[in-house]
Amino acid sequence: MSLRRILVTGGTGNIGSVLVKKLIQSGHSVRVLTLPGDPQVKRLNGTGAEIRYGDISKKEELEDICKDIEMVFHLAAVIISSDERVFDNVNITGTINLLNEAQKSGVEHFVHVSSASVVYPKVTPYSLSKRIAEREVRQSVVPWTIVRPALLYGPDGGLEFDMFLDYLKDFPVIPFIGNGKALKRPVYVDDLIDGFLKLAKIGKGTQKIYNFSGASTISMIDFARFYLSLMEMEDKKIVKLPEWLCILAANMMKKVMKNPPLTWNVIAGVVQDADLSPVQAQKDLEYNPSRIEKKLPGCFPRS
Repeated sequence: MSLRRILVTGGTGNIGSVLVKKLIQSGHSVRVLTLPGDPQVKRLNGTGAEIRYGDISKKEELEDICKDIEMVFHLAAVIISSDERVFDNVNITGTINLLNEAQKSGVEHFVHVSSASVVYPKVTPYSLSKRIAEREVRQSVVPWTIVRPALLYGPDGGLEFDMFLDYLKDFPVIPFIGNGKALKRPVYVDDLIDGFLKLAKIGKGTQKIYNFSGASTISMIDFARFYLSLMEMEDKKIVKLPEWLCILAANMMKKVMKNPPLTWNVIAGVVQDADLSPVQAQKDLEYNPSRIEKKLPGCFPRS
């Protein structure tokens, strides 16, 4: 395997920090871009990663960030924010700024980590920003690969995974958004990382989009019931609320609350399908995702 000089944005996050460590263990030289003052940079202490500080939404802070870099894993993104402008600034403008630096430095493989939410027919500010960012990547002259991770889960959680768990635990009677029939393909964290490592072996951009999703499809209501059984809370009652009523409540909350607990982003994620097939990744990359029935029980009990 050819060893490379790799830049990882978002390299101090839950997934990014694991990827950085695995890349270094594989012999690659890794540079990490993170925000100034990022407290999570301590996760990379002792790894040998080169740390650079800068805000991807500000092109002047990215000058020469890709100098001597052959490959980029672009993980940095904002998923949740009460300020919708942040999605455009980071997810769109930040991607454009990074692509420009990659082009200037002759990067050979730009791996853009997108989102399964780009397939939602009803967009959210987040999913729209990721959809536009994908378009910018595809139109770039930089050799690219786009990855769409599905709903992520693992022993140490995942942002949306943990939020869903907290929601189920917090209510004695669980108000469930919509009819629960939306289909997802949750992906186990180790499978996602393994997919990234397989891409690291590819010297040039593939000009393809790969779904890094799980091996099995599950509805949101069955996902919730699976969670509850593993937390020994299967006796909790679930009450399904019509989507229109949830949207009405979210709009009212938005008018009177700075950080409302119910938003269109949350509703859209629960009621829309993201049943992305991993077949292309399995064929091209020997990506081998796990079934949620086998892996989710190993994520419990949780503290």
